[in-house]
Amino acid sequence: MSDNPTPIELQKYLGGVDYPVSRDELVRTARENGAPDDLVGALESAGRDSFDSPTDVSQAVAGS
Repeated sequence: MSDNPTPIELQKYLGGVDYPVSRDELVRTARENGAPDDLVGALESAGRDSFDSPTDVSQAVAGS
């Protein structure tokens, strides 16, 4: 993935998620919402098993 997704892009595909949430749930939600493969891949390799907030997701994806 050449560029990390922006927080706005992430939340577009993660709408309706209740935090805290597992990485598996985020990946499933992103796929169900039609996220592109590179965004799903970034979530899968985010390096965390759970997230407490959208900010946690953005920070983890930025570091992947």
